[in-house]
Amino acid sequence: MQCMRLFMVALVLLVPAFSPVTAFSANDINDSRALADLKTAKGVFLVDIADPVKLAFYLEVIEGTHAGMIRQKVTPDLVVVFIGPSVPYLTMAPDDEIAMEHEDTLEKIAIAVAKLDRLGIRQEICAVATRVFKIDNRTVLPALNVVGDGFISLIGYQAQGYGLVPVY
Repeated sequence: MQCMRLFMVALVLLVPAFSPVTAFSANDINDSRALADLKTAKGVFLVDIADPVKLAFYLEVIEGTHAGMIRQKVTPDLVVVFIGPSVPYLTMAPDDEIAMEHEDTLEKIAIAVAKLDRLGIRQEICAVATRVFKIDNRTVLPALNVVGDGFISLIGYQAQGYGLVPVY
């Protein structure tokens, strides 16, 4: 039994060394299996992030996802739905504490939201969350469409064939 375990460990460790695919270039790394035969890929990102730095980072990741699909010759059809604690960072009139503490990050978020809009990525912000966080819907970033309930949007998009991408 012990010999068999040692053989299996050796096999696992040595086979990759003799495999013809041991090193990858950047061009070799792709999503070809997931995107096989797709002309268009539909995704809806549920963004529920309380940390503005993390929110700014993931907006850039979403932009990169869009670019990656295009690079792999798939047309992205993407929607971003902002709910919950993300909402206070998506307004042109944040409360004073948020504005003072996160001024630079809020600017990065606003720029990223505008970039996503220019790329044709639909962005929605939940009115339930704006009400809970006392955000005047007239002050949300211009690229955002206020919807009645972000969960309803998610259900609707998924029913239309959009894949859910949770971002927490």
